[in-house]
Amino acid sequence: MPRLPVKILSYELLACALLVATCSSSSATDWPTFRGADRTGVAPDTNLLTQWPEGGPPLVWRASGAGRGYAGVAIVGNKIFTLGDGPTNAPDADEYLTCFDRETGKRLWLTKTGEPWNNGQPNWQGSRSTPTVADGIVYVLTPHGKLVGCVAETGELGKAIDLTAAFGGSKGDSWGYSESVLIDGDRLVCTPGGEQATMVAMDRKTGQLLWKCIVPGDRGAGHASIVVSHVGGRRIYVQTTAGGGLGVDAETGRLLWHYPFDKTTAVIPTPIIRDDLVYLVAGYKRGGALLRQVPRGSGVEVEEIYGLKPELANKHGGVVLIGDHLYGCADDKPILICADLMTGDVRWKERGSGKNSVAIAAADGHLYLRYQDGTMSLVKADPTEFLEVSNFQIPDSGDRPSWPHPVILDGRLYLREGDAILCYDIRQG
Repeated sequence: MPRLPVKILSYELLACALLVATCSSSSATDWPTFRGADRTGVAPDTNLLTQWPEGGPPLVWRASGAGRGYAGVAIVGNKIFTLGDGPTNAPDADEYLTCFDRETGKRLWLTKTGEPWNNGQPNWQGSRSTPTVADGIVYVLTPHGKLVGCVAETGELGKAIDLTAAFGGSKGDSWGYSESVLIDGDRLVCTPGGEQATMVAMDRKTGQLLWKCIVPGDRGAGHASIVVSHVGGRRIYVQTTAGGGLGVDAETGRLLWHYPFDKTTAVIPTPIIRDDLVYLVAGYKRGGALLRQVPRGSGVEVEEIYGLKPELANKHGGVVLIGDHLYGCADDKPILICADLMTGDVRWKERGSGKNSVAIAAADGHLYLRYQDGTMSLVKADPTEFLEVSNFQIPDSGDRPSWPHPVILDGRLYLREGDAILCYDIRQG
């Protein structure tokens, strides 16, 4: 497809090419976006504690000023970034992108990104999108659909693109945009949703539209973030929306395949990729499905290894793949499931120590489980049995859902709890 200019100049994206990158590009010791650099939720760390002291691992620092919301943290270089409404010491209750020092927790700057998200019941209100950081720029998508770029060093704000005004984007539920945009080389790729521009790619330095992909009948954007797969020498962007899973040619924006879901309340978890395999999962009793991407002629099709299995449903806590096994909670229940990737057969299903849904991350042979009630738990990633080795209560949790996903980086565990960010030392020795 030809390159098309973004016609709404007032929504022009930050012209990154004119800015000097003032912090390093993401590296193996960074966590630059939702679920980490590879968006698996699995950290490469080793030599971590196999058991926590009573009350939890040592607290390195605790910072205030993140604001109200459920966005996770992105960490690049010596800086931490997150999004929230009405942070401590902000002049109002609007939404702000905030930056903290990684070593001390000191807040370095805050930049207003727009109005707060006050839709729905009070416990569901607040920001949702984890920032994405690349080459000195922080990109974030507000719940209202405004895509913003900021200079990582100073918080200087660029102009924004409104995904609803510029592309006719729509959300498939009433809870606001939550995606963490994908930076892939010089491309910024995101999901406005709907039938006018289901997925778009832009030049991240200029905001120029490179292509848009339309999925006929798409119900609107979900909450998931785009992941990258490689099949038959082709780079494919895999995503789920409210209408189901899709694969898009990275170069042209051509829709390669679509795997529809029946309409449900919301579609939230990010897909999992292994080689030519795609694992898609949704909550509200929909379930998990495994697809194989197969090159055929000039395109790529998907073959169903198994269709949606309701027993694998996961509402919003996410799923991780370790070895040949999937781990996550059962829909939004405090029940952990281990299942075989290739068959979908459940190996074990056990109740954990916390209540309600579980946000999950993994590292060094263990699962890091954060329950909605603020219980943090360490569980062996063992397909033969459920073994919880430690747990503690996150300070000041319980008033609102503890939904942000845990982050594990360089021997530290980072937890966003409302206005606070907590940093724990989980290294051995």
